[in-house]
Amino acid sequence: VQPSSPPIAGSVLWLCPAVHFIITDFLTCRSHRMFPFLFCSKDFHFAMELVESLKNMQFSLDSKCVYHLAFVFCLVFTLLKIAKLFAERRKWIQVLRSFPGPPMHWLYGHVHEFRQDGTDLDKIIKWGESYPLAFPLWFGPFVSFLNIHHPEYVKTILASTEPKDDVAYKFLIPWIGDGLLISQGKKWFRHRRLLTPGFHYDVLKPYVALMADSTKIMLDKWETYANKDESFELFQHVSLMTLDSIMKCAFSCDTNCQIESGTNSYIKAVYELSYLINFRFRTFPYHSDTIFALSPHGYRFRKACRIAHRHTEEVVRKRKEALKEEKELGRIQKRRNLDFLDILLCARDEQQQGLSDEAIRAEVDTFMFEGHDTTASGVSWILYSLACNPEHQQRARNEVLQMLQGKDTLEWEDLSKIPYTTMCIKESLRLYPPVPGTSRKLTKPMTFFDGRSVPEGCLVGTSVYGIHRNSTVWENPEVFDPLRFLPENSAKRSPHAFVPFSAGPRNCIGQQFAMNEMKVAIALTLQRFQLEKDPERTPKLIPRLILRSLNGIHLKIKHVDLEP
Repeated sequence: VQPSSPPIAGSVLWLCPAVHFIITDFLTCRSHRMFPFLFCSKDFHFAMELVESLKNMQFSLDSKCVYHLAFVFCLVFTLLKIAKLFAERRKWIQVLRSFPGPPMHWLYGHVHEFRQDGTDLDKIIKWGESYPLAFPLWFGPFVSFLNIHHPEYVKTILASTEPKDDVAYKFLIPWIGDGLLISQGKKWFRHRRLLTPGFHYDVLKPYVALMADSTKIMLDKWETYANKDESFELFQHVSLMTLDSIMKCAFSCDTNCQIESGTNSYIKAVYELSYLINFRFRTFPYHSDTIFALSPHGYRFRKACRIAHRHTEEVVRKRKEALKEEKELGRIQKRRNLDFLDILLCARDEQQQGLSDEAIRAEVDTFMFEGHDTTASGVSWILYSLACNPEHQQRARNEVLQMLQGKDTLEWEDLSKIPYTTMCIKESLRLYPPVPGTSRKLTKPMTFFDGRSVPEGCLVGTSVYGIHRNSTVWENPEVFDPLRFLPENSAKRSPHAFVPFSAGPRNCIGQQFAMNEMKVAIALTLQRFQLEKDPERTPKLIPRLILRSLNGIHLKIKHVDLEP
């Protein structure tokens, strides 16, 4: 190109290799599920490197021409990305055509239907009544999920080891890392095998007394609310109790978090992270790592992550120091009961290879979050369910009092002696599942029992809340009826009709731990207090990683011995 050449001619000549590369990239049609003006960081870095290389080429062009070139390049790049996204959109509209669903907006999809006002889950139930088995949900113009809400469909997906989706779950990675919840393939299988011994009943057995101690601390604090006409918000109390329990049981660490003044920083960080991850998923420009990182919400997210990571790093650091002199689990066990962290740090595979420091922190972050927040949700909603159903509450209390016979704590053997209370717990988990939904991304085509199929790459969401309230599976699904879980009644249903802990190979590894803690907390609470709902403060359900209430969960309590 000669100096006298017009800028546009130079631009065209310079752009030929770049446009050829972009068109080649376009023809590969890699899946991009974002707004057209948001391209992934890999593409962004390539574009910037290409512009820099063009600037350094030995052509007689002035800086104005270079910037002109950059503008034209970015325009072509963006237009091709738009074309790619719309090609993907057409593909998934065609794929999901065999699954009728609610009408969608051309831009928002179904997102505008979810107003975060406590009615979102009701819409899922309403749509499920109109579209049996499964229906598509669109989050914006390019992200689609096949939402399934029937046991026979759920059975197909949960029987597989398909990984979690790469849209919503990826937002968790900066917080909990690539741990057991998110990892896939050989890494997931290896970690699952190494961690399973940490949930053997021999390990869980000593935890019962520790759970009882944490529950009693919480109930002692509740004495200030007893026998008053005012209700109090219980979720924050239960969250501290379950955090106290997980620290004592899994990490042999007594934090005194329930009796410290002020709000626990870790609990506060978990609330913040749950809100921000949910908000990011709903705000499509925030799907871009770059835009989110530069936003005020990204700053809040990083700050909350630092708080959560400091908490777990301190736990791991102290334990590593304590284990310097104790290299074998046998020696540790002589000194105290084994816990989850012992097994995590000392786990070895067939090649005597343990987990890396990064993997250990990811698993600790994962179990710290899932081991306290999901259980806190479960306990809180169980207490609310019992408060709303005093006849079932009293029957469960009578069973607990008979089992305890004046004791103020529970032992491992006691957990099997409260069958009616256990049925009440399961019925509450049906109505208020702590994890209201999960999602997977298929790595191979999948065919369901009715012959309909979806291809590789499809995002499949499992609506646990929808399955548990499916009127074709459960008679009077909105009614609290613990007798549904009598053995003879359960035998009549599909085992995939009740999946609060998921099912199949990727089920919740800590479900026995969680059930034990819920039994202990509910039994000791019923022994001491009568629960009453506050009719003026009905909870507004909202899914934010776990099932929470937009306005809290408020109850009134009275001492059992003061009942009329």
